Amino acid sequence: MAEPETDEPKRRGLVAGLIRTARPRQWVKNVLVVAAPAAAGELFSWHALAGLAVVFVLFTAAASAVYLINDARDADADRAHPVKRRRPVAAGQVPVPVAYATGGALAVLVPAAAVVLCNPMTAALLTAYVAMQLAYCISLKHVLVVDLVVVTTGFLMRAMIGGLALGIPLSRWFLITTGFGALFMVSAKRYSEAVQMAGRAGATRALLTEYTTGYLRFVWQLAAGVAVLAYCLWAMEEGGVAGSSLLPWRQLSMAAFILAILRYAVFADRGTAGEPEDVVLKDRALAVIGMVWLAMYALAVVNW
Repeated sequence: MAEPETDEPKRRGLVAGLIRTARPRQWVKNVLVVAAPAAAGELFSWHALAGLAVVFVLFTAAASAVYLINDARDADADRAHPVKRRRPVAAGQVPVPVAYATGGALAVLVPAAAVVLCNPMTAALLTAYVAMQLAYCISLKHVLVVDLVVVTTGFLMRAMIGGLALGIPLSRWFLITTGFGALFMVSAKRYSEAVQMAGRAGATRALLTEYTTGYLRFVWQLAAGVAVLAYCLWAMEEGGVAGSSLLPWRQLSMAAFILAILRYAVFADRGTAGEPEDVVLKDRALAVIGMVWLAMYALAVVNW
């Protein structure tokens, strides 16, 4: 009679470990699935909201599959790391075969579910995302520049998938702005890590010892410049007059967008942009600028 009592805590611990391995803190990134529909003004229906909720869950499951397989593959190396050894797979809370099996099952089921619940294009993008991220875990994270491109592309895929799922055409300026905006944040993160690890042994990312801070600074400055230029061209594509709206909100939003980039660049320049979510959520000035930009863009979308 005592056996079920000992098995139940183990099962609960296993489930909790699988959830931790799926990185719940990282799920906030998947909110980007609303980017394309929001930019196109297609968020004002229950059908769109329900579709985006499904896409969010599918993308979260796909990302979780990658985390599970990655941690199973790196279990031995993580056990020798002072921080990563606490990960559930490395700590033995989740057996390596279970992590592989769960991650593999999600990697197969997610695209299949996307075909049924969304459309083939959504399934194809999810398949490409999982394949790319697994290739990154296995080898691409050790290739200079390619590692930056892969991480950036992951963010771009998040921004694209909502539009693909709802059949919304994706503007070329939207893709360029989003892509280079993501590269700006990714390279600023790498730059901050490189600055903080300067002169120390055992960098958390092997490639940090091969990149120079000067090169990473060049990348985030270039990406910021292209993102600003693309956004301005996107905003001006509608023309420089207000039209039927009260004010030319889309054009006015350029000022807020540029201020947001400049504010974030302060932290990148200091080498303190290693955790982008902390910068965005904890800096009040940046949060206010972001809210002003969001309000202006929303007014432009509804043509108020």
